[in-house]
Amino acid sequence: MKLERVEIVHIAIPLVTPFRTSFGTMTTKDTFLLHVVTDAAEGWSEFAGDPEPLYCSEHVAGAEIVLRDFLLPRVAALPVFDTAHLAPAMAKVKGHELAKAALETAVLDAELRSYGMPLATYLGAVRERVPAGVSVGIRRTLGELLDDVEGYLADGYVRIKLKIEPGWDLEPVRAVRERFGAELPLQVDANTAYTLADAEHLRRLDAFGLLLIEEPLDENNLYAHARLQQRITTPVCLDESLHNAADTASAIALDACRVVNVKPARVGGYLEARRVHDVAYAHGVPVWCGGMLETGIGRAANLALAALPGFTLPGDTSASGRYFAEDITEPFVLVDGHLPVPRGPGIGVEPVPEVLRRFTKERRDLYVT
Repeated sequence: MKLERVEIVHIAIPLVTPFRTSFGTMTTKDTFLLHVVTDAAEGWSEFAGDPEPLYCSEHVAGAEIVLRDFLLPRVAALPVFDTAHLAPAMAKVKGHELAKAALETAVLDAELRSYGMPLATYLGAVRERVPAGVSVGIRRTLGELLDDVEGYLADGYVRIKLKIEPGWDLEPVRAVRERFGAELPLQVDANTAYTLADAEHLRRLDAFGLLLIEEPLDENNLYAHARLQQRITTPVCLDESLHNAADTASAIALDACRVVNVKPARVGGYLEARRVHDVAYAHGVPVWCGGMLETGIGRAANLALAALPGFTLPGDTSASGRYFAEDITEPFVLVDGHLPVPRGPGIGVEPVPEVLRRFTKERRDLYVT
């Protein structure tokens, strides 16, 4: 392939309800799509970060600069332009996994479209549909939380994840357990809101039979998570702390995590996400696919990844309607608690032109031959 143009499409889509976590509240999905045009096909991807560096150090404005000034010049200079050569070309730029993931995914989408191959096939998927869980944000009252959970279960979601933080943890979990029973697959996500000094408090969550507690302590602190796992029986799951397959292997060896959340953007793209899956799968550690409130562009690719054999727990691959009244692609709709894995070439979906225009704030070329 030959790279001809790279376009950035800045979008803002209102969420159906505000989504609150321990690090902030989102009311709009404000990010950008990356549109790569080659002489063989076109590809799309979605930047997973936010306008502010609160979930991680990357953010929308910074990622555009990194792509324009550092990643694209290296990629455009490649004598052979394809996915296999991207990672070595981008490796000298330290960090910026989300920006790298956006570029790699768009190029991979274009490359696979030129072959007529679905991303799911390329990654090694073994399922045609995947079970869908849902992430429930922090609410003002227990009543609002219980109403949310009841609605999602009525929609057919097969697993509930509760966002927690100090002061909103034991009581919400207890309320959900009492209302919906011990058989409900239930897990919690702290988004690094606690410290090791909270271990005895977190140990009280053991009574509720949770699938896991996700990233309870500071990210990148494998030692502290290993110490915590020694003091609680609820499996610790790592998210923000795992940046690649090597981190995953270290965390498993240290018993810092007994479950792995794979977010492709966080590890630099779907090729490294597959390596993370392979490491965990080889060690018998359950894997599930996390979410970043993606539009249909990001959701389609996540579903392809979540169809790999090691993904034995329902992920945050929720239906489009969980977050958006109108998605920028044809909507993903829940059927019997599952979402279908796209089978078209590449990621299998494209933006609906008139919808994309409605939610677009700005379009700019980052690279033109």
